Amino acid sequence: MPRFLLPLLCLLALSPLTAPAQEATTRFGDGATSFLMRSTTDIGIIRPVMDRFAALNPELTITYEQWGSNDLFDLSRDDCQSGARPADAVLSSAVQHMVWLVNAACGAPYRSAVTAALPDNRRWRDELWGVTTEPAVIAYNRRLLAGADVPRNRFAFLDAMRARPEFFRKRIATYDIAESGLGYLFAYADSLEATTFGALLEGFARVESVATCCSAEIIQGVSEGRYLIAYNVLGSYVANANLPDVGMILPEDYTLILSRGYMIPKGAAQAGVAGRLVDFLLSDEAQAMLQRAGLVTQMDPAETGLAVSARRYVPLSPTLLVARDANRRRLLLRFWSDTFMQAELP
Repeated sequence: MPRFLLPLLCLLALSPLTAPAQEATTRFGDGATSFLMRSTTDIGIIRPVMDRFAALNPELTITYEQWGSNDLFDLSRDDCQSGARPADAVLSSAVQHMVWLVNAACGAPYRSAVTAALPDNRRWRDELWGVTTEPAVIAYNRRLLAGADVPRNRFAFLDAMRARPEFFRKRIATYDIAESGLGYLFAYADSLEATTFGALLEGFARVESVATCCSAEIIQGVSEGRYLIAYNVLGSYVANANLPDVGMILPEDYTLILSRGYMIPKGAAQAGVAGRLVDFLLSDEAQAMLQRAGLVTQMDPAETGLAVSARRYVPLSPTLLVARDANRRRLLLRFWSDTFMQAELP
């Protein structure tokens, strides 16, 4: 671990003061059996997959609730601790939250030939499974950046910010890690890479980069030219935005690769259906649909140009519990807040 991060081990992010609230809800199917799924995945992106599962299971009416990652974690944790009836399935991109929930005995076990075939970094304790393959990318405006101006790795990105600070001033964006569980996860993963994290924070501060909440807002800002570069956004969101002016780079030094975590909550009324759903999501048919939706990326070096050694899979394992360590989390948020000149944390 780099020396500058040692003080990072000494400062608790407080929970939001407002009650958790879902962002959107839709239904699939019209059967007699109700099934509740809560997820951070945009309904518009996953709709074809859920439509197909509903068609294969006509006895179901599936209520699909879309949540922000922090609110989804708060609700899932509270359901578990209070004994309230939980959702039947939870799917989240903030996999550190999911590892915490499983570790806190909030998940129900399930095992099949399909789940057992997953690699170790995509399953844990037969209670958590990674169902997608999504790289974190550098998105950029194709009209305003081209050729050698497009940073292919973090070292080139740092050089660009140092060489042209006025050009990039207030035109680089990334997630607000206090608001985005996914953004926090990526920042934490970056902090474990010894050579660039501190320099990135310095570079972001120098050019007054922008931290904001939402993938859609960031990507739209790149398309419009308000931002030249967006750092650490999920490639699936860039692909689904389908904006011709937005290009994306898988950083050559290392690329973080996320698998959204799927869990069957303890006490789920339809745990059997939830098991069938995870098997379906991991089936060849659904994986092909998820690939078309941008949620599965084939990591063949011939197609991506990314060396195997540059892949950094975010593992579904107890190592992610460290990401929720109260002292580490608070200090990382403090450093981030200082970098982006946000309001002081409570």
